[in-house]
Amino acid sequence: MKRISVVFLILGTCLAPTAWGQNATCPPRVNWTEFLTIDMARYNPCETVLDIDNAGSLGLKWSYSFGGGPSSPAVVNGVVYIGALDNNVYALNSRNGALLWSYTTGNFVGSSPAVVNGAVYVGSEDGKLYALNAKTGALLWSYTTGGPIYYSSPTVANGVVYIGSQDGKLYALNASTGALLWSYASSGGWMYGPAVANGVVYVGSDDHNVYALNAKTGILLWSYATGTFVESSPAVANGVVYIGSSDNLFALNAHTGALLWSEPFGIGTSSPAVAKGVVYIDSGNSLEALNAETGTLLWTDDIFPSSFGGSPAVANGVVYIGGQYANDVYALNASTGAQLWSYKVGSYINSSPAVVNGLVYASSNYPARLYAFVLK
Repeated sequence: MKRISVVFLILGTCLAPTAWGQNATCPPRVNWTEFLTIDMARYNPCETVLDIDNAGSLGLKWSYSFGGGPSSPAVVNGVVYIGALDNNVYALNSRNGALLWSYTTGNFVGSSPAVVNGAVYVGSEDGKLYALNAKTGALLWSYTTGGPIYYSSPTVANGVVYIGSQDGKLYALNASTGALLWSYASSGGWMYGPAVANGVVYVGSDDHNVYALNAKTGILLWSYATGTFVESSPAVANGVVYIGSSDNLFALNAHTGALLWSEPFGIGTSSPAVAKGVVYIDSGNSLEALNAETGTLLWTDDIFPSSFGGSPAVANGVVYIGGQYANDVYALNASTGAQLWSYKVGSYINSSPAVVNGLVYASSNYPARLYAFVLK
């Protein structure tokens, strides 16, 4: 099963301070704060160091070992935050990988952290969502759901934390206090994390449905039946929700849930990334780029021995992704799919990279390790 977790971007210098995302406005410092970007699309439009001309010169800067496979990372204010299957959440210095602090939960941490307003939010298989002080790791509060939190990672928007649990409920909690604001129950578990855009929460469930909920009240706005398990977090861009099931990628109207197009896959899909009118997704045995408006295949890269392990990240014309069985991290030309760079980590990769401030962060499972790559 792919580990697909949840990550936001608060980004670096592009236009003027209004909104980030597909038409990015970037503040002075670039932070990758959750699994998805501000517009929920795993796209960093403000990367200025790495590009298609120099990504081939990436080299290892540092690595850090864990006692169990790590989640996807968040990078905020010079600190890398990451969960691991050794039951811990870690904070590492982004420059050298030095441990700043760790916090032990009651079970595996496959959920990726979200770091917002000085707090780290992360789920654990002990069924709890934790809020930790980002500087010290001290517990601020925790909330116990009715089931384990596997790979569903929290999304934070407008002072609310959204998290799915295997008890079949999606929870909305006050980000400052952990107080329950509302919950929504489906007939299946919420395996992967939600996306929040324009006052709506979008999330897929094991009950073969995609749901759109009012972010303030939890009231159902629409649902779409996929026919199979939903195995990814959604990406939301330009009024469209892109989400993968075990055998299809769906493009849905974000306002109505109407199907715009779908693309069949054979083995399952990752969480998609969307950048400049293109959707990038692991189709189960190849990385594919599709026209975001029509679903037309633009290119596919199937030179790898098996499927990729997590979701792609896109920055400055380059797609970054880890290979599940190839044991490599890859950089590909986003326009053509041509391979620019790879690095063999010695183990399969189920997590997804973060690309920020000229560094690429990626993790492997066995040995369990986080790698930071920089231009040589």
